[in-house]
Amino acid sequence: MRAPIGTFEDASPASERLDLLPAPVVAALAAGWGDVTADRIIHVDSHPAVADTAVFVEHYGADLLDTSANCVVVAGKRGGEVTLAACVVLSRTRVDVNGAVRKHLGARKASFAAMDTAVGETGMEYGGITPIGLPASWPLLLDPAVVDEEWVLIGSGSRRGKLIVPGKALAALPGAVVVEGLGV
Repeated sequence: MRAPIGTFEDASPASERLDLLPAPVVAALAAGWGDVTADRIIHVDSHPAVADTAVFVEHYGADLLDTSANCVVVAGKRGGEVTLAACVVLSRTRVDVNGAVRKHLGARKASFAAMDTAVGETGMEYGGITPIGLPASWPLLLDPAVVDEEWVLIGSGSRRGKLIVPGKALAALPGAVVVEGLGV
């Protein structure tokens, strides 16, 4: 199979690669969402050593920087309450944690969640967290530029491999909200 973006040598429907994905991602793919099914999501195999965006695009092509997205876990705090959320922005931008995220969550303070928290709460590997399979109670904040991409390269929940997903399919995930100004 040829991936719709990039020049990957090893691409297959995610439904054929469930053994390479963590349990929460497998469960989300099996259940599907909206009209999205696992056979519409593409898994590209890659070495964990090249999982970080800068190294990944250097290895697989600089053009991927325009269609790659990062998913980060943030913690919004107000009083004694902590709200965890995920934010997805194109890789060439950064998440406006202290502006758009804090405002959307109604938090006094927002910051990136600690690595142990992000990994423990998602069941995914740090550096590979994906919006597919996140806890259903979490807000999933998406930058409009991500949704507007025909195909987006995102983490697979593991540092090994990535997923290629239609941008609009991410907006159909549970808890997804498109937030203007999320990516700056």
